[in-house]
Amino acid sequence: MPMLRALASAFDKASLFVCCALVTALLGCVSLGALTRGLGEPLIWTDELSRFLMVWLAVFGWIVASRKRIHVRIRFFQDRLPKHAHKATEIAIQSAMTLFGALVAAYSVGLIGRNHDLDATTLPISMAWMYAPMVLGGAVTALQGVSEVIGTLRRRLPQPAAGEGTIVE
Repeated sequence: MPMLRALASAFDKASLFVCCALVTALLGCVSLGALTRGLGEPLIWTDELSRFLMVWLAVFGWIVASRKRIHVRIRFFQDRLPKHAHKATEIAIQSAMTLFGALVAAYSVGLIGRNHDLDATTLPISMAWMYAPMVLGGAVTALQGVSEVIGTLRRRLPQPAAGEGTIVE
């Protein structure tokens, strides 16, 4: 387990680094596009590159948010359930997230396959690069979902004392 935690920590740090690099590249690309448009000599490739960078940034932001468990989540009703129902709901939600991640990864592989021979309009790269980060994003979401299900299953529920009603988390 320590080795797995070390790998996960290294992956998390690398993901944050990639996010920072992508934000910087996106800012530079958009600024260059705006500057050249203002000078009357627009570099048309900046628009297309900024779209690629935005997709990659969105996916890596999704990965970081998933790993840090900081995605928006409304738990108003779930938190009012009895412990067993709360746990079952959590398992169902995380199982759905696992399925969602696996489907995104699988579908993205198909998109890459269908677009690998198509070139971007203004850049000398394949359109498959637009979909490449989705495979990683889906896989990380699926693995995070599996991890959350296992963590939820391992947590023991406190037993109510005699005469007590249901315990609400």
